[in-house]
Amino acid sequence: MTDAVITADHGDETNAESAQRAIEEKTYGFWLWLMSDAIIFALLFAIFVAMARNTADGSTHTLFLLPRIFAETMLLLASSATFGFASVAISAGQRRRAIVWLGMTSISGLSFVVMEISELYGMAIANAGPWQSGFLSGFFVLIGTHGAHVSFGLVWIVLLGCEIALRGLTPIAASRLYRLGLFWHFLVIVWINIFSFIYLPRLL
Repeated sequence: MTDAVITADHGDETNAESAQRAIEEKTYGFWLWLMSDAIIFALLFAIFVAMARNTADGSTHTLFLLPRIFAETMLLLASSATFGFASVAISAGQRRRAIVWLGMTSISGLSFVVMEISELYGMAIANAGPWQSGFLSGFFVLIGTHGAHVSFGLVWIVLLGCEIALRGLTPIAASRLYRLGLFWHFLVIVWINIFSFIYLPRLL
């Protein structure tokens, strides 16, 4: 009987170690993927810089509206903060609060995407689409790629929220939240660079 108990305990420890190793491997793999994504955005920034002087009519100052860009930036920064609160709630074992904060993150993120799509659509119908100049081509590709990433992140947030609601705060859910947090905060950093080096010089 004692041997059976010892064997069972050893089996549980082995399973726990295997599960932890699998989580660590997934986290490592995700870091590699995130680094490759950072390289993609760096290339898109480089392409934009190379094409930025090709503005067709020579003017880009009238394309952007500071209130809209500021609102988009605040929404994305707010979503980063609410995601941080969700992570704290998960660490504290507060399932309901974690779901609420994830919901608020998704609302802020969705509002950002809607405003971004509205901006690009408004530029396109005002005859300032990507077909007009190299500057606009680089701009649309960079902003569109970022918006697609945010949209993917929103789907991930919704799925993770459903998982937590149905299965609780499992170690797997916590690991997925950690990886999602890396991805989401990475997108916020990318947007800050877009705002600082693309929007701001043309708004001042």
